Amino acid sequence: MKSIAIEIPNVPGEHEIEVDVRVNGVKTSYNYRVEIFKWEDCEEPQETRIECIKKIVNMYDDEWQLTHIGMPNDEYIPITFQKRMGKKTKTGDV
Repeated sequence: MKSIAIEIPNVPGEHEIEVDVRVNGVKTSYNYRVEIFKWEDCEEPQETRIECIKKIVNMYDDEWQLTHIGMPNDEYIPITFQKRMGKKTKTGDV
């Protein structure tokens, strides 16, 4: 699938984003969430940040899939999820 980059205003916090796209006259809607996860909220302080991100993604709502991991800083990491287009089962089949 091709990608289009869309500038999002640099507003602190979490975002719900809806995008409507027309390709050859066919309209498709996409929903995204940008969430901020604080490092201090990791269950085990001694775990690596990579392990923390893996847990966040694996435990996230099954209706959403990982789209982008943003630039982390010392306090938090922004993670973007896209709402799945079809019905998802626990095994990952659509």
